[in-house]
Amino acid sequence: MDGFLQALKAYQTFNPSGWVGIYRLLPMWVGVVVALVGLVLLLAGGGKLFRAVAGPVGAVLGLLWTGAVTQRLGMVDLDPRLPTLVAAALMALGFLFPPAVTFVGVGVPLGLLAGQIAGPSDFLLGFGPGFIVGGLVGAILHRQVSGIVASAAGAWLLVIGALAALHQFGGVVEAVASRPWGVIIAALLFALAGSIYQLAVRPSPKESDQQKAEKQRLKQRQAEQQALEKRWGVK
Repeated sequence: MDGFLQALKAYQTFNPSGWVGIYRLLPMWVGVVVALVGLVLLLAGGGKLFRAVAGPVGAVLGLLWTGAVTQRLGMVDLDPRLPTLVAAALMALGFLFPPAVTFVGVGVPLGLLAGQIAGPSDFLLGFGPGFIVGGLVGAILHRQVSGIVASAAGAWLLVIGALAALHQFGGVVEAVASRPWGVIIAALLFALAGSIYQLAVRPSPKESDQQKAEKQRLKQRQAEQQALEKRWGVK
């Protein structure tokens, strides 16, 4: 477990080899499970299942961006545990109210960009409006953003899980993993395909509910018709 947690720290830095190499710590059966979870998220994670994705994504956002925001705001003498606390809070918030994660996920980078444009002396004046406007856009486009995020997470889990599941075929898998950018590009292609499917092909939750309601009404009408025919002896 300590080795796995240490390997996860690679995701806090720009370390493509470390990102891909985490598959070596996963047993084959875990790789199969991870790949299946990734496939589900890739094809359907942007709907009601996004609640399961929003929590971990919120935790990642807290770990990655808390330091960047506080540093830009000049808040340097803070508890070093703050990123962990923010990550835990965002994880809980993501599970309870997923749109909050899309608000933060879109709002923070746009706020940082706006603050960078405003300059160091006026960073807060740029960050505040950028964060609010970006967050509102993310919340309004929650379905689209959640579909893209779920597809990206699912694609990566699918690739890492597949590498772990096929790890027994050492030569082929090691050759693939030795080219981390190839693995990353493959995951990006899967994510692109999943995003297109979820946003353009798969019905939205509202459309899915309408289809289910229509099927239920059709079944009810057929049952009533059959009951009427049986009552009057109509064949």
